Amino acid sequence: MSFRKFLATPTPRVFTGLLALCLPVSLTPQTVSAQEKDSVAAKKSDDSKSEGKPAQEKAEKKAEDASKDVKAAEKKNDKPADSKADESNEKEMTDKAADAPKQEATETSKEQPSEPKPDPAWVEKGVWTLPPTDGPAAVDFQLIGEYAGDVSIATEKKTDDSDASKQSIKQRYGIQIRAIGSGEFEALAYEGGLPGDEKFDEATQLRLIGRRNGETLVLSGGPWALFAGPEKCRLINFEGDSLGELPRVIRTSPTMGAQPPKEALVLFDGKNTDQFSKARIADEGLLAQGANVKWLLNDFDLHLEFRIPHMPGKQGQQRGNSGVYLQSRYECQVLDSFGTDRVFNGLGALYRFKPPRLNMAFPPLTWQTYDIRFTAARFGADGKKLRPAHVTSWVNGVKVQDNVALPGPTGAGKAEEALPLPTLLQDHSDPVRFRNVWVLDRGIAASDSFPPKSQEE
Repeated sequence: MSFRKFLATPTPRVFTGLLALCLPVSLTPQTVSAQEKDSVAAKKSDDSKSEGKPAQEKAEKKAEDASKDVKAAEKKNDKPADSKADESNEKEMTDKAADAPKQEATETSKEQPSEPKPDPAWVEKGVWTLPPTDGPAAVDFQLIGEYAGDVSIATEKKTDDSDASKQSIKQRYGIQIRAIGSGEFEALAYEGGLPGDEKFDEATQLRLIGRRNGETLVLSGGPWALFAGPEKCRLINFEGDSLGELPRVIRTSPTMGAQPPKEALVLFDGKNTDQFSKARIADEGLLAQGANVKWLLNDFDLHLEFRIPHMPGKQGQQRGNSGVYLQSRYECQVLDSFGTDRVFNGLGALYRFKPPRLNMAFPPLTWQTYDIRFTAARFGADGKKLRPAHVTSWVNGVKVQDNVALPGPTGAGKAEEALPLPTLLQDHSDPVRFRNVWVLDRGIAASDSFPPKSQEE
């Protein structure tokens, strides 16, 4: 028999208690074994029994008296009052014990659900489907975004005697800062504000590059340097003078959350994928990329909201790529184009055919909107195309394609013919998410302007 098993044996209890007093051992809960716990519990039980002898004798006497009462009551075919009280107490304790799990379950249900966290499998690949919350990646992400405000710019003014004098004028600037991985950043600066602003001037684009130091980002590449933080950025000239501060701007599309008209067909509202022949709901209750609309649509207006992942280590077509394939033939590009030039195949482009009029991309992990009006191509009885398909589209509420005629399929689109094909949300292997997707079939929707009224009326 082992020493620990011997100690756990209930027979030599006195010896066990004396031995436990003689062993000056300090154990933490992590190192105490199950056998040692049993030994200590046995000692405490013996101690409590020895200390409570007078009480035990009283209890035994009371029990003996109660037994006599029970016998007397049995002769009268009646139960004693004490027995009834004991039954009542026992029932009350049983009810409380039964209610305890219910109460605990109720308290647990009131707890708030845990905050969603980025998918570890994607994070390992350098992809964030939700904002990073710790480490250098979280610090980098806080610096991504748009900044806009007025700064004082020095200009030269010629006087009558041909001498030039300097003066300062107020000029509105817009800055877009994007991360390119490992603490490295790029930025684009524009006079007149941000893309989509009334006085935005794309021709004044100024490119800056920089690196983060702690929580401060320093960018250079123009006549001034840019110091950026999570809430604002500051422009500093060569002499070290501050030209002004630009606060962070968070823009929201004017069509965000747009509710479908009563005639519209709701394709996805977070409940199910019944309107798709192929689709998957992601963990957050959002529609994942790679969804094929069940309906074969010809002329329609489509609204959807999308969120592009944060992929700082990727560039170009490898960065948050998806697309809206109209009739499986014509692609309206989805891509993380934030803070880049108005590229040929960027967000809002008709892929491999026509760039957008403006680069209206918002930062990654920001909800954005795509609104598309599509009119299908028309064919004759002989199968020849009589009129090309046309597309008008808005990204984040700004028109980026204006009734563009499509001479043929774009990108990897299917061949044109009179037969319509499914419209789909492309799966380019990047975790792009969608919500609030609805379509207005202009061939079904009722029109209040028909039949037309005569001018005489």
